[in-house]
Amino acid sequence: MVLCFCGRVAIVRTAWTSLNPGRRFHACPKQGSRCGFLGWIDPPMCARSVEVIPGLLRNINRHEIANSNLMEEATKWKKYFIASWVLFLVVWLVSS
Repeated sequence: MVLCFCGRVAIVRTAWTSLNPGRRFHACPKQGSRCGFLGWIDPPMCARSVEVIPGLLRNINRHEIANSNLMEEATKWKKYFIASWVLFLVVWLVSS
C-alpha cells in the first residue's frame, strides 16, 4: 500500500503522454488535489518504445473510429432493409 503526501492510499493510473505512453504510476486519489504525489510503478521506457507506442495508439484510435462509423452505417442499412420488406409486405397484402 502506497500513501500519497495527503496520507490517502494512492491509486494506480496510466500515463498516456508522448514521453510515458502506457506507463503506470501511483497518484493521489483526490480529484484536483495539489498533493503532487507521483510514484512510478513501471521503469522508464527505452527510446524506441517511446517512439513506436504513440504511433501504434494513433493507429488503434483511427481504426476504432472507422469501425464505429462502419457499425453506424450497417445499422442504418439494416433499418432500410427492414423498412423495405415491411413496405413490400404491406403493398403485397393490399394488392392481393
